[in-house]
Amino acid sequence: MLMKELDIINERLKQLAFTKTQPFCYGCYAEAPKGTCKTCGSDDLMRLLPGVGCEYGTDWVVTNLIEENLTPVNSEEAFEESIRQCYPETVHVGWLELDTVTTIKEMDPISWDLAQSEWLSNEEAEGLIVTFDNGNSHYYLSDIESYLNGAESESQVGA
Repeated sequence: MLMKELDIINERLKQLAFTKTQPFCYGCYAEAPKGTCKTCGSDDLMRLLPGVGCEYGTDWVVTNLIEENLTPVNSEEAFEESIRQCYPETVHVGWLELDTVTTIKEMDPISWDLAQSEWLSNEEAEGLIVTFDNGNSHYYLSDIESYLNGAESESQVGA
């Protein structure tokens, strides 16, 4: 995935975060819908996400929206499916016919973990998945785009 595409997604998420939040003066503990506090005149405002909280910036809002509205990739399950598509379903060891994935995982768990980590990095490099928390959880880019399209449409209808 080109960085430009990811930048566009991040910009759309930031815009959605602004749409879902209101300017908030923490000093006066009051909403400031016009961009300055009516009471103190401050324009150093936080963003209030109703029912969640307030903080400076929008990164926390983006993280909250993603976590609340999307399901993270089950990387173990997705990697297993990838392996099942690449290799035969079963492997013969002597006279035994065993499940390929289970055999690899049990016979060489270190190799399995390394391969899964490389697969995850490759999926991220190709722009199929993205992370917002330094790799603790990943989301399919297609799910994020679908969510954004729906949320943006909803915002336009409400405007």
